Amino acid sequence: MPRSRRFADDGGSASLEFLTVGLILLVPTVYLVLAVSTIQAAAFAVEGAARQAARVFVQAPDLASAEASAERALAFALADHGIEESAQLTVSCQPAACLTRQAFVTVSVDLDVPLPLVPPVLVGDFPLAVPLHATATAQVSRFWGAG
Repeated sequence: MPRSRRFADDGGSASLEFLTVGLILLVPTVYLVLAVSTIQAAAFAVEGAARQAARVFVQAPDLASAEASAERALAFALADHGIEESAQLTVSCQPAACLTRQAFVTVSVDLDVPLPLVPPVLVGDFPLAVPLHATATAQVSRFWGAG
């Protein structure tokens, strides 16, 4: 066999090329789709939790039940999207009294979403979670509230 013909023969290299391209391109692409879908689902959950917590807060008859209702709404919204991490709920009111007529209640939800398939033992200068933040504002009805 002439020397130039031996190097031009491609017999048997298609499977090797497919495996190489699959490992180099397909695996990172699948991980990227998995990570983005996990973060997007958590973003929907956090946004929905903030909105629903604000809605139930302004409809409560007193401050204690308003806080409990907001916590339940947060837990339900996160569980509905399959989020098992705990989120931080912050409530602020404008003016200072929360359940007065026509007061504005702002609910903020913060959640750190861990990257998928990353073991928690990895520690370094790189982030292992994506922080998400959502805010929703609702107004207490002018016909509702304590005063």
